[in-house]
Amino acid sequence: MFKGSIVALATPLKNGKVDIGSFKKLVEWHIARGTHGLVPCGTTGETPTLNDAEHKSLIDACIEAARGRVPVIAGAGSNSTEKAIDLARYAEKSGADGILVVTPYYNKPTQKGLYQHYKAINNAIDIPIIIYNVPGRTGVEISVDTIIRLAELKNIAGVKDASVDLSRPLQLRSALGEEFIQLSGDDATVAAYLAQGGHGCISVTANVAPKLCSELHIHWQNKDYKKFERVRDVLLPLHKSLFVETSPAPAKYCLSRLGKCSEELRLPLVPVTAVTRRKLDNAMEFAGLFKKGRKQLKKVGKG
Repeated sequence: MFKGSIVALATPLKNGKVDIGSFKKLVEWHIARGTHGLVPCGTTGETPTLNDAEHKSLIDACIEAARGRVPVIAGAGSNSTEKAIDLARYAEKSGADGILVVTPYYNKPTQKGLYQHYKAINNAIDIPIIIYNVPGRTGVEISVDTIIRLAELKNIAGVKDASVDLSRPLQLRSALGEEFIQLSGDDATVAAYLAQGGHGCISVTANVAPKLCSELHIHWQNKDYKKFERVRDVLLPLHKSLFVETSPAPAKYCLSRLGKCSEELRLPLVPVTAVTRRKLDNAMEFAGLFKKGRKQLKKVGKG
């Protein structure tokens, strides 16, 4: 159901307000460049700083702009189960194809608490749920055993994993089969993740290079490994530089350089430093995202 290059959309801001117009244009750009799915209001969308009305308006705007052309997996995560259920119900009512639910951050529930959190959300809706495991930013990791247990529930359809533990997709594939959706949450290791049984990636890099990220997955699906390796290598500097400072600040700088939205962020995030800007410019040039991109990379295709 969900596979390939799925973008974790940044949230454009203008003078402190959510810029819905630029957001809809981003959605259109992604679809035109071959992105296979959209995630509004993930953590890359600065959801900890969005109020409920802004969060819900972005879900609506994404679904409206996508017009059913690609799946929309709405972010519905919170460290409050009650709030997560409210967002999940709203996403379902609005027409989302699924939801992405991050593990509860800061309060660090036990595995029993994580199970009950996802079970409560599962029982409140009737659309697919993707569990998001990102221990580096939440302080809690959902175990493979807990995911296997949760997969018995009717709406738990898959996982986005940013643990960088490349044994996990193979363990889950062995226990749950190919139908359980496995999406990488770490761009730099996506090639290895696919080889271990993954189906795709919910990507930060796709914000900046949607066409290249789409091509990477198409080449993998077509078993065209020479082209896959070439795109993989072209994207590596961008994967690395997009996390030199806290995401999504680097991605927003790149989007501003591409003329897609401003680099404005909400505190406590701030724009990237001059040193990081140079690294990002070099990585974008290496990937051929600028017209002055290196000649040897032109065959790969821009964006």
